[in-house]
Formats: sequence, C-alpha cells, structure tokens
Amino acid sequence: MSLSAKDPGERMKSYLEKIATGPKMSKDLTEEEAEDALSLILDGSVSPVRAGIFLIAARMKLETVPENIGYWRALDRTTVKNEVAFKQLLQIADPFDGFNRVPYFGFYVIPVLAALGLPAYAHSTRSLPPKFGITFEDLLNRRYGASDRDTLESRLSLLTKYRFGYISTRHSNPPLENLRAMREEIVKRPMLATLEKMLMPVKARSGGNFLATGYFHRGYEVPMTAIARLSAFDTTLVGNGMEGTTLFGVHKDATVFIQAGKNDPIEKKLAVRHLFVKDTADRITQTYQDLKTETATLEFLSEFGETALKENQGPAAPLIACHAATLCHLLGIFANAQEGFDAAEKILASGAGHESLMRYLEEIR
Repeated sequence: MSLSAKDPGERMKSYLEKIATGPKMSKDLTEEEAEDALSLILDGSVSPVRAGIFLIAARMKLETVPENIGYWRALDRTTVKNEVAFKQLLQIADPFDGFNRVPYFGFYVIPVLAALGLPAYAHSTRSLPPKFGITFEDLLNRRYGASDRDTLESRLSLLTKYRFGYISTRHSNPPLENLRAMREEIVKRPMLATLEKMLMPVKARSGGNFLATGYFHRGYEVPMTAIARLSAFDTTLVGNGMEGTTLFGVHKDATVFIQAGKNDPIEKKLAVRHLFVKDTADRITQTYQDLKTETATLEFLSEFGETALKENQGPAAPLIACHAATLCHLLGIFANAQEGFDAAEKILASGAGHESLMRYLEEIR
C-alpha cells in the first residue's frame, strides 16, 4: 500500500513514533517518509500541534541526508516556479531569520551584480525566529514602503526589466509562508531554515542558473551540497560567510563548497588577504572592524548602503564591492576577485546602481 493511501493522521502518528522517542530509541525516516511527512504539514493535512511537534522532533533527532532530501522534495513540490529570458541568473539566499550583528549590506549588492553583467535576485522573507534579524524583505517593506500585497507577477516583471530583484516566500511558496506563526511559536530553528535556501522559484530560460547561500555550523554543507546536486542549479556556492550570509572571507577565513552539476563539491578556502591586493584587502578588513561597533538598523543600512551605491563612499562601499567581486569571481565572471572589485567600484562611483535601485523601489511601492 502506498503512503498516500493511508490516513494522514495515522501516517503522521507513525512518523512521530519513529523520530520522537528519545535520543537512543529514535529511528530515521526514509526519504519517501520524510517527503510525505513534510508534505502533510505543508498541505495542512495534520493538526498544528502535530506539525509543530514533528518539526521540533526532527531537529532534535538530527536529520539524515536522505531525510533532508525528502524534506526538500516536499518544499520543491510546493514552490511556484517561473522562467525569465536570461542566459544567466544568480539567486542569493541568505538566512531567512536575518542578521543582527555587524551591519550587512547584501541588499545593495543585488543591483551591482546586475550592472556587472550577472542578473541576480534575492530570495528571502520577513524576519523569522530565532534571530528575528533584518532580511531583504524587511528592508523592502519596513524601510522602503514596498507593498506587502504585491504579486509574484509584478516582482517578476521588475526582475525582467531591471535584471535584478527580490522575491519573497510569500510569492514563491505560500504553504511554507503559512507556517510562519507555527515557527514563531516553536522558536527553535527547524530544518526548514536550511532547506528554504535551496529552493529555485525563478529559473533562467537559457541555462546558467546559480545559487549562493550559506551555513553557520560546519556539517550543514553536506545535505546542502547533496540537495544542490539534485536541483536544477548549474552551480551552487555554499559557504560560511559572515553570520551565515554570502559575504565570504571577511569576518574570518571562509570555506566555500562549489557544487557544479552532479560532480563532487570542490572545497575552496577564501580570505580577503588572498583574494585581493594588499591595499584593497586592508580597506575591506579595516571597514569590517570599524563596523563591528555599530548596530545594524534599517536606517543605518539604508543610509550607508545608498551612499555607497550613489558615490562609492562610506563604510558600505568596500564591503559591497568585495561581496559582488567574490561571487562573480567564484562563478567565473571575472578571472580574479581584484578585477571584479575594480569593476564594482567603477559602478559604485558612477551612481548607476543607485539610480536603478531607486527606480525599482519607486515601482514596487
């Protein structure tokens, strides 16, 4: 008898009996069972109580790679997928619970990447637990006044027009977004926090689909690269950037795993002192050290992010150029990171990125 032929409540009960019996007695789910369990939750086929218990128990037990693949398949099934007429497209998926330590200017990297010749968008959502930090969607909605009722079609239209943009799980995966209240209640970070970063809501029609994402604790790169191998992404960058973001090699030496196609991932060690010439590396490092005393607020980020985009000035400028340059270099857009940094600085100095972002924000309100 197939899993779907059985009563949803009984299926979830059987899964809980396997994974929620303590650290010594719990058993692993098969890939198929994991996919079914999360599908039941996403479909609303089980009670919120059982759904919450399952998410907590799955994390407490520690997920296996087959379980994570099954969970990802369930999320992938409910993801709304679209194509855009680009030859290449980069998705940046930073932690969906945001950041709240050193100010991070990833939001302002997106238009710079597009100006460098790499169309890009950020996939995020309004801040989630446990951090409740700042996300791209928080900046759009709470700082720039973007409507929280706009449609996926309008976001895709802007992405096509400007060659950069921002997509929320509100658009890309409504069943996942519907778990927001539950995630706030259970507080702890469920497996969803890892797997939502691996989804592909927008695809380049001609190929060349890239994902840049991060992990905080070593070990998470294993299921993430395993999933990347199964996904439609041609190349996935998974690294331990600043506070789990895609700003690699600045706060400390970073390890980035490059998953290309079905091959085994390539491990790269990144550090600004090796990526850039000494003067550039010193500027980036000193800027980061100076920012460590600042508090990340929406107002601070927008003020310094816009100043960087407008005239290549202020503490955000070298970090934005570093971020864009490193990603472009890892994806083969530039032969080396310094070349990318110099090109990014020219874009910042021209104000082209600022002009494009302001027009984008005017249309999204």
